[in-house]
Amino acid sequence: MKKPYFSLLVLIFIFLFSFFGNLLYTTSAYELDALSILSSPSLIHPFGTDRLGRDLLARVLQGGQVSLTIGIGSALISSFLGLILGATAGFLRGKVDKGFVVMVDLFLTFPTFFLLLALISYVNASVFVLIFIISITGWMTTGRLIRSESFSITSAPFIKILNIAGVSKWKILLKYYAPLLAPIYFVSFTFGVGGAILAESGLSFLGLGITAPQMSWGSILSTAKSVNDIAWWVGIFPGLMIFLVTFSLMNISNYLQNLSNQKKALI
Repeated sequence: MKKPYFSLLVLIFIFLFSFFGNLLYTTSAYELDALSILSSPSLIHPFGTDRLGRDLLARVLQGGQVSLTIGIGSALISSFLGLILGATAGFLRGKVDKGFVVMVDLFLTFPTFFLLLALISYVNASVFVLIFIISITGWMTTGRLIRSESFSITSAPFIKILNIAGVSKWKILLKYYAPLLAPIYFVSFTFGVGGAILAESGLSFLGLGITAPQMSWGSILSTAKSVNDIAWWVGIFPGLMIFLVTFSLMNISNYLQNLSNQKKALI
């Protein structure tokens, strides 16, 4: 099984590029230049400029910080929420499990993106608002996976022995469930980061996400709609960042999933 070294390097590079690139590239992301409107990529402006003459490389750097923060923050919260709820339902079963199933079915009644649109239309979007909304609409898949795995763990002989011996439920959850559920959590987390970045980009592209003066890859991409025919670079660079991050995360997720499946086969 091929290890995703290249994908890891791409992610590390993009993270360092976004959060520390402005230490080397000090051009302002907000400065307007009437003489450089829609300038193509050059030595002065490596990524070109947008329709207001703003340096696109500086804006991609700034936007990357917002997009990655939303992606990582949302994935952490939604994966952790899915882990807690799914493990509790799978371990306690009974009425707790039935309540969990009803709650998941209720959330899944509406397509996730339309649920996002409905929620975001009532509030002013910001980084923290988007993290919260994407989190509460993205935990269901992780929760169902964790619940399913928890059911199989609960049926294992050694768990039954621990319950008969009167071992604390919290100790069983933390000491025995957590290591077995960790691979699923990490797979869900990596998928969640890519999904959250795509969700934020989609909202920003529709004008419902990050608003000026803040910027994200999605909001930068949305400004390219009206100039794509004459200035390809305005959309290609933020779009490339989104593609590289999500594609690399998918490769890493597939590797972790295969690794998890191999360990299960050995057990």
